Amino acid sequence: MGEATIKWGILAAGGIAESFAGDLAYAKNGEAYAIGSRNLEKAKAFAEKIGIPKAYGSYEELVADPEVDAVYVATPHPYHKENVLTALRAGKAVLCEKPFTVNSTELEELVAYARERKLFLMEAMWTRFLPVIRRVREWLAAGRIGEVRLVKADFGFRVGWDPAGRLLNPELGGGALLDAGIYPISFASMVLGPHPQHVQSTAHLGETGVDEHFSVLLTYNNGAVASLNGAVRLAIGNDAYIHGTNGKIYVPGFLNATTATLYVDGEEPETVTDDRTFKGYAYEAEAVGRALSAGLTESSDIPLDESLAILRLMDQIRGQWGLKYPFE
Repeated sequence: MGEATIKWGILAAGGIAESFAGDLAYAKNGEAYAIGSRNLEKAKAFAEKIGIPKAYGSYEELVADPEVDAVYVATPHPYHKENVLTALRAGKAVLCEKPFTVNSTELEELVAYARERKLFLMEAMWTRFLPVIRRVREWLAAGRIGEVRLVKADFGFRVGWDPAGRLLNPELGGGALLDAGIYPISFASMVLGPHPQHVQSTAHLGETGVDEHFSVLLTYNNGAVASLNGAVRLAIGNDAYIHGTNGKIYVPGFLNATTATLYVDGEEPETVTDDRTFKGYAYEAEAVGRALSAGLTESSDIPLDESLAILRLMDQIRGQWGLKYPFE
């Protein structure tokens, strides 16, 4: 018996929702079934563009549709907690865009609710599910580069000056850490674990009061170190390096990785590539479908406890800067 096809409800009609919904056409076990927006005309336009059967003018109508198996939450992060709860209360499986919530207190509430009701919940850290990153994890698990001693990962870009926009507005949870920083921090967690022994960080807080760029140094019990940078007003390299005692792994453009190279001392370099024709969100959607078919309530690739640990770490980092959002 094959896997059932998951009918997805897309909650919100912005750019990331469009990317995810478009990618569902390439998912082996899922399809874009319904779109919910706070504006019915926007939902209808979205549905027509992507080719989605159902369009709703509210999130409540979307999650009430009995045909919807799983909901993808694609709103700005200050709204994630409320939107995820809306879907969970309707008994739906939920994939929530990263960062899961703005702080760990909010996520603790979501995790407790989902676990109590045995509902599937996962953070949409799509990087974890890319074939290239899966191969990187296989290299690490096989000990190909020996003992990992250093992880370096950066993700940053220079957004135009828009103090009211999502990336720079503190009312919308703006700043580099939550938007860009989640990627290098999650990457380091994937390689070295989510519980560093020491956390050192610094940030440049701009005119609006949010972090425009930051640097974090994590030290682990075994002496390994992660050096991480993120930015929304600074174009920096978006690459990742994993250095071990017997070699290194280089992942250019790691967050949407299409290639990675393994360098083992004394051996020819080994490169893996992914020549996908779609963006890559289909892989995380397929992982949700497989989990639901298996009766699971969370992902082994990014468990809820790890998402919680990552957010607690981000809370700690933000605390070092004295950065608190107005709604906290």
